[in-house]
Amino acid sequence: MQAARTAPRVGRQLLRLGGRSSRPCDLLGQPRPCTAQRSYANGAAQAVLDKPDSLSSEASTSEKRAKAESKSFAVGMFKGHLTTDQVFPYPSVLNEEQIQFLKELVGPVSRFFEEVNDPAKNDMLEQVEEPTMQGLKELGAFGLQVPSELGGVGLCNTQVGEPAPHPRCLLFLQYARLVEIVGMYDLGVGITLGAHQSIGFKGILLFGTKAQREKYLPKLASGETIAAFCLTEPSSGSDAASIRTSAVPSPCGKYYTLNGSKIWISNGGLAEIFTVFAKTPVTDVATGAVKEKITAFVVERGFGGVTHGPPEKKMGIKASNTAEVYFDGVRVPSENVLGEVGGGFKVAMHILNNGRFGMAAALAGTMKGIIAKAVDHAANRTQFGEKIHNFGLIQEKLARMAMLHYVTESMAYMVSANMDQGSTDFQIEAAISKIFGSEAAWKVTDECIQIMGGMGFMKEPGVERVLRDLRIFRIFEGTNDILRLFVALQGCMDKGKELSGLGNALKNPFGNAGLLLGEAGKQLRRRAGLGSGLSLSGNVHPELSRSGELAVQALEQFATVVEAKLMKHKKEIVNEQFVLQRLADGAIDLYAMVVVLSRASRSLSEGHPTAQHEKMLCDSWCIEAAARIRKNMVALQSDPQQQELFRNFKSISKALVERGGVVTSNPLGF
Repeated sequence: MQAARTAPRVGRQLLRLGGRSSRPCDLLGQPRPCTAQRSYANGAAQAVLDKPDSLSSEASTSEKRAKAESKSFAVGMFKGHLTTDQVFPYPSVLNEEQIQFLKELVGPVSRFFEEVNDPAKNDMLEQVEEPTMQGLKELGAFGLQVPSELGGVGLCNTQVGEPAPHPRCLLFLQYARLVEIVGMYDLGVGITLGAHQSIGFKGILLFGTKAQREKYLPKLASGETIAAFCLTEPSSGSDAASIRTSAVPSPCGKYYTLNGSKIWISNGGLAEIFTVFAKTPVTDVATGAVKEKITAFVVERGFGGVTHGPPEKKMGIKASNTAEVYFDGVRVPSENVLGEVGGGFKVAMHILNNGRFGMAAALAGTMKGIIAKAVDHAANRTQFGEKIHNFGLIQEKLARMAMLHYVTESMAYMVSANMDQGSTDFQIEAAISKIFGSEAAWKVTDECIQIMGGMGFMKEPGVERVLRDLRIFRIFEGTNDILRLFVALQGCMDKGKELSGLGNALKNPFGNAGLLLGEAGKQLRRRAGLGSGLSLSGNVHPELSRSGELAVQALEQFATVVEAKLMKHKKEIVNEQFVLQRLADGAIDLYAMVVVLSRASRSLSEGHPTAQHEKMLCDSWCIEAAARIRKNMVALQSDPQQQELFRNFKSISKALVERGGVVTSNPLGF
């Protein structure tokens, strides 16, 4: 019953996951009160639609729409737009100097993991061996994203609001390549490094003052001190606004007193520097009212009052340290506020969005290593007088594994390049890459065990360790369930804005005739199954034209259903989780189609040696993804059994909760 009560609230928090600032007003033109500040858990999806101001003329409407138009493909696909700026051609942003710089790093890092690191021993010891930790520090692996002038390697992230990094800074693409190597060899070590720099001190990089950066980053870059990201509490997982950790300002204003605890903190038992999120009292300047808002702090263990529990016993990533962290009357100097007082949610979401792309890159590396093991076994194992790679069932498994890897890798480097090119609207794409990569890696590793049979189940080959390590990736940095709702709601929000704009235009149809006729024409053609004239011709290579047409058809089908569901449910779409999940699955498939079309087109155009192989991967993916989208969208749009199915899901779940488990009795009656 608790789930039933909280379900509507869940939808209202999801859009904040994207870290986008928006004013909570109308959904599809339905007015409701605006609030000055929304917490993550209480009202995020109230921003599903920002009602645009009424415009008096077609010219002003077009001007305002063009100014605010997103270049994100994922945003556009929910609106039925084919926005290709960020996806075609497949981005290649590294210059010769940056490529050479990266090559100089790839070799040593790969050799280190092959010759020094022992993932099986790390797993057995449930910690990263000291020689490995020391070697990583010497390689500069703890400071990949820290500017060289502050002691790092220089794979820099720009601060929020800063210009693009210097050419000698390691870009997101370069960072992704190195993360891919780590993911290929040892996910436990990857978590230790990632918890340190992808989220642990990322807030200092993105939001830190000059003094904070100069004080903390040099020792963090060298690995002399380790960082951790402290958000999750016993009462708050995906619901960050329910945190209870508090930071009360002193009467003199010089410090805050921090009290509370955080659970499941990666590096919690190792870290000396913590990015901590706590509730603080904030006075509204306009009203004088005091409200509790989340603020981010840089906390040193040396402040006193910071302790941790024993390492958690985990299913996987055992080499990484995970512990509960306690803050008992910790005095945190006011200058250690990270970002603005009351702006902690923004800091947290920027950190998570900024780091999420790296997960897909790491998991692409994991899949590459696992596929090599599966292929080696299939090429050498003989059964029934033949090598098992000659059997159709094994061939299909290997082919699907390769397709999943190709899509994940393509997404990872697409999103990384978009970030390097200065895109600020990549939240949906980053979430999709995390969802897809984590599920694809699990599937690939599971199939590797199946191909290897009993040998795969044994400890020695190391595949079972990878499967255990992978399970957490569908949970942390945003569970895939929550991220699916975010993908769908964020996309619906942007489509809803467009529909609301059309509603305003209808109030002055003569002044907005061009806009109305254009949009109405597209919608009528879609509903009649005639298409709206969209085409990827000129973007995809001619050899991929059929797959390009499948992608456009899928986009048309998808956008038609998005619009229909928004028109039907209006603001209540936030509560339609069965629908939202299926829309998210369609969005994931559609984005995957486009990224592989883009990458394979580039390979064909440039005559890469693997171009024809990539064409097969791309065509195969597009054929099946288009079929899934078509089937799911038809079911959502016109299959009455879908609603019956959704009602059954609710009733079955309710009965299970009320019974405390399985409702049916044993067939024998006892």
